[in-house]
Amino acid sequence: MTESAEPRARRTHILADLTPLRTSPDYRRLWVGNTVSWIGQGMTALAVSLQVYDITGSAFSVGLIGFCSLVPLVVFGLYGGAVADTVDRRKLGLFSATGSFALSLVLVAATVVGIEQVGLLYVIVALQAVCFALNAPARSSMIARLLPAGQLPAANALTSMTSTTGTLVGPMLGGLIVGWWGYRAAYTVDALCFTASLYAMWRMPSMLPDRKDGEAGKRASVLDGLRFLGTRPNLRMTFFTDLCAMVLAHPRALFPAVAVLWYGGDARTTGLLVAAPALGALLGGVFSGRLGRIRRHGLAILLAVGSWGTAIAVFGLTRNLWLGLLFLALAGCADTVSMVFRTTMLQAAVPDEMRGRLQGVFIVVVAGGPRLGDFLAGSVADLASPTLAVTGGGVLCVAAVTLLALKWRAFARYDARDPQP
Repeated sequence: MTESAEPRARRTHILADLTPLRTSPDYRRLWVGNTVSWIGQGMTALAVSLQVYDITGSAFSVGLIGFCSLVPLVVFGLYGGAVADTVDRRKLGLFSATGSFALSLVLVAATVVGIEQVGLLYVIVALQAVCFALNAPARSSMIARLLPAGQLPAANALTSMTSTTGTLVGPMLGGLIVGWWGYRAAYTVDALCFTASLYAMWRMPSMLPDRKDGEAGKRASVLDGLRFLGTRPNLRMTFFTDLCAMVLAHPRALFPAVAVLWYGGDARTTGLLVAAPALGALLGGVFSGRLGRIRRHGLAILLAVGSWGTAIAVFGLTRNLWLGLLFLALAGCADTVSMVFRTTMLQAAVPDEMRGRLQGVFIVVVAGGPRLGDFLAGSVADLASPTLAVTGGGVLCVAAVTLLALKWRAFARYDARDPQP
């Protein structure tokens, strides 16, 4: 190898591993379709928020949008996982993606005829959450069938880039499009974006769950999935560690107050605080090339969640804006590492007939954990101070993860070469 080739090879190892995109055309279509549709969803999420505020002039009414999506995600997350373990996952993914596409068309039609009803927007947001709760377990369960186990960390790092790109780029484009051409244009672009996801699902092969003899055709039970999880300590730990981070050390709800009280800023400062973890998460995905070499996934999760808690605790002590943004970005990067290995364990250590239900539990935890964290942080900040809420939460996160690691020591020894749930 020449001298110039060596640095290039090192850069290749550091950057995201694109092997899953090169080796599997089905995964490549799924990833591209999902990425495009995530950007469209981010646009619509912002456009709906802006439209609700234009109609009502009420911040509370805008806040209800989150409640309208949370309840269906929690309720239908478990149900969607059971459905994904019963029917052809390709058909379920196609059906749910078609539903999301149709809802985008309803938003377009409402703007064309001039309907400005907040209730209609709430209903559409709730139905979009239902479609997502049905689609996500099916789509996640497919990935383990499309790729070999060794490529799952790389695939999940690429998936993290999809969600963070949608979170960053979607609202930014949505704001520009609404400002220039109005709500109808934003909803129309979203509908066009969903065609990429529809095409990807249409081209997928049939993917029935690999169920035991005599169980094919029977409806998968949510309770069976929960019982399975209850007897698998390594899988339980993936959820426990995530809850430590999202419930104990999730300061998002305090960003508006922190922007003013700590940094003397305004709405723009709040926007920087919100964007910093997402940017860190995106960079974590971009520079994820070496994650595929790590075999001790449990230990990696413990270190990543501990790093999240430490970064949040230090952020709570900073009063320099750029230093605070740096630690929030580091927390976001740690979250990506944790997500990559937690998702990989759920795909590799779970039998195919249970993957949908465990992904359903994953959706409930991911959707509900941050909301509980918002409530806890806001409550502590009101009763004591934002500093105690943020720094104390980070310290509690590290302490809780340490206690979990001492309680279930086998989790740190989990080896990807012999995945034991």
